[in-house]
Amino acid sequence: MTEEMEFFTFLMEQYAHYKKTTADKVLCRLDELKLTDYVFSMYEMYHAEAIENAFEDMDRLIKEKSPKQSN
Repeated sequence: MTEEMEFFTFLMEQYAHYKKTTADKVLCRLDELKLTDYVFSMYEMYHAEAIENAFEDMDRLIKEKSPKQSN
């Protein structure tokens, strides 16, 4: 397994814990929003910073790509 894949797996598990869900559900959501490849490609930045920065970025990406819900 590559370093990038190991980190991506770690990131998914940690982000899932942060969001109180499972890594499978996180990955499914990223897939639905077509964000998986982008998050994977952010290895250089995400692994060099505090993991909380990656979480904030992922939260922002998911919010921006999620369909707007009308009230």
